[in-house]
Amino acid sequence: MSQSRVWHPFTQHALEPAIPEIVRTEGAYLHRADGTRVLDAISSWWVVTHGHRHPRIVKAIETTAASLDQIIFAGFTHEPAERLAEALVNLAPPGLDWVFYSDSGSTSVEVALKMALGYFRNIGAPRSRIVVMEHGYHGDTIGTMSVGARGVFNAAYEPLLFEVDTIPFPAAGREQETLDRFEAVSRDQRAAALIVEPLVLGAGGMLMYPARVLAELKKIADASGTLLIADEVMTGWGRTGTLFACEQANISPDILCTSKGLTGGTIPLAATLATDAIFQAHYSTDRKRTFFHSSSYTANPIACAAALANVEIWNDEPVAERITALGALQAAGLRRFSDNPFFTDTRATGTIAALDLRAASPGYLAEIGPKLRAFFLDQGLLVRPLGNVLYLLPPYCITGDELDRLYDTIEEAGERFGSKP
Repeated sequence: MSQSRVWHPFTQHALEPAIPEIVRTEGAYLHRADGTRVLDAISSWWVVTHGHRHPRIVKAIETTAASLDQIIFAGFTHEPAERLAEALVNLAPPGLDWVFYSDSGSTSVEVALKMALGYFRNIGAPRSRIVVMEHGYHGDTIGTMSVGARGVFNAAYEPLLFEVDTIPFPAAGREQETLDRFEAVSRDQRAAALIVEPLVLGAGGMLMYPARVLAELKKIADASGTLLIADEVMTGWGRTGTLFACEQANISPDILCTSKGLTGGTIPLAATLATDAIFQAHYSTDRKRTFFHSSSYTANPIACAAALANVEIWNDEPVAERITALGALQAAGLRRFSDNPFFTDTRATGTIAALDLRAASPGYLAEIGPKLRAFFLDQGLLVRPLGNVLYLLPPYCITGDELDRLYDTIEEAGERFGSKP
């Protein structure tokens, strides 16, 4: 391959080695141009659920592309979007009756934030504050950076970001502090919405908290008239053990964001689901109350068809059983680290497993992260640590033997790179 002109995401090109080319994907594997294959232990940034190139999703894309490509979605509609919206309303927590399409997790959250502010403006009780959870991540657009954790990732863009109110992460034993802080900031009736990643904070370090905390946050939000936005971009489609993480708290958010696994990870698509009350606040003969948001590729028919195929897989195949089995395998794999001096804070929620490597210099930008990533890739494994935080978030088709290989290599990484307490 000639010199690449591609600028890769989250990549410091001055420090990275040559970037390998992938020529084919299948199941749990990426096939490299040199003939070797790489076990995809992170579902290619958490998007691939059933496995790469699931034949039913591929077939749906091929069939739809033979008759439809992009159609302007302002003023027109099409069958894949209509059928998918009906399916999503039926699958989502009750009360989420309207579906607004976009094309990525970040845009689905931007849509949610605008819906929340528009709702209060249109009902004549404008609120301007967004409440966020410490260590949260919701995307890399301006609005989503504003509601995510501040740091090196967005320091250069600080002048563009809006102020938010932050509640602490509900760490074990300190959950009440989170609830008390949210109750305090919501009491003044300025908060339009609380946005959270339900049960698991992904990019913040795979931090996990119990469903009862999420349920209590919803109670406080309801009492103060604050909307709850559930960012299920990563946690949705089975990752936490249920179709949506909110199910485990037995709550229905006011707005739910979904992407990543929506199409099984095959093609980009996102959706923001909202209650009828939020839709009705924008429904008017006054055009100024229109929800002013779109993108050129809203409700792409081919992407919607892929998502419909994904829904059919959930309906027809034993996906829930696969998720339960994978969760049990992850829990078993983590048990071998209970007495390992190189690791701490082993944790799992559903199919997601994580543990922290004891390192002399922890943190996302520490040298340990790239060293670990290179070490795993040399072993034919795609593991992309968050600094010294190692996590496995594999597609549901991964086998027990493949997981054993991953955990064996994690043990080896601890011995090579870890520090004892």
